[in-house]
Amino acid sequence: MEITKALAALQPLYGKDNVEIITTDGRRVRGTVRSMKTTQALTTPSVKMEIANGQIVKIPFPTIAEIKDHNIAS
Repeated sequence: MEITKALAALQPLYGKDNVEIITTDGRRVRGTVRSMKTTQALTTPSVKMEIANGQIVKIPFPTIAEIKDHNIAS
């Protein structure tokens, strides 16, 4: 997924729980969007997710294949 598309998809989900990111290698990470880093020099833009056990998982934007919001729309 393009970095700009991933950022646009993740921005409204910032701080929400029950969000799932599927990576290009098939890994699934489900949790709360905690941080999105896009502007630091010499680093790959990434998103940090807090999963159910409290662990923080860093996912580089170029490895994101799909983003799913499992929250009930109201």
